Amino acid sequence: MPRARTEFQAGLRAGLSLLIAIVPFGLVTGVAMAAAGISPLEAMAMSVLVYAGAAMLAAVQLIAEGAPALVIVLAAFVVNLRLFMYSASIRPYFAGEPLARRLIVSYALVDNPYALFLQRFGTRPGDPGKFEYFVGIAVPVWICWQSTVAAGLLLGNQLPAAWKLDFAAPLAFIAMSIPLLRDRFMVIAAASAGLTAVLAHGLPLRLGLALAAIAGIAAGVLFESFVKIEKK
Repeated sequence: MPRARTEFQAGLRAGLSLLIAIVPFGLVTGVAMAAAGISPLEAMAMSVLVYAGAAMLAAVQLIAEGAPALVIVLAAFVVNLRLFMYSASIRPYFAGEPLARRLIVSYALVDNPYALFLQRFGTRPGDPGKFEYFVGIAVPVWICWQSTVAAGLLLGNQLPAAWKLDFAAPLAFIAMSIPLLRDRFMVIAAASAGLTAVLAHGLPLRLGLALAAIAGIAAGVLFESFVKIEKK
């Protein structure tokens, strides 16, 4: 199996290149979970089982604010909807693999491994070694994520209680969102969502967050449609 070994090693090298970006994200997530009062055991169980940083941060922020469980689950589900699209797009690459391999890919399918996998095999779906390459990326990413979340939990639990760390989750979301504002449509969507979240902050069941998401999407789509009409 020389080709499988070669692809795994190539994936491993690609995965190692991602760690510098994963470390701060994992640390902030761990600190935010500690600040929300989640026990280390529960936090690590969540990290291993959910394994989706953005959804974890959304859930942690809602937990810290005392939101109902249904709202927390729905928020995490919405944040993770992109993974459905990832799964659909790479299905042709792994459709012929055994179930056990497909389950491994589905568990480890997060943003960075997905992007690197398509960079290598996007135009070569018939090439062998796809599974080995994907696993090669996923292994260091998974280990780094779990390790940094654990380190963040340890750090957060060691800090004095007087230090308010509630800002950790929102700060991480802001840091994640800024690079996505690549055009005016995204800027308008983000501004509309932010304004709605502030105005609707007092609504029960933390419904302001759901309204903010709807307002942001609607504003972005409407403005884009208006621009297209103007150009005709």
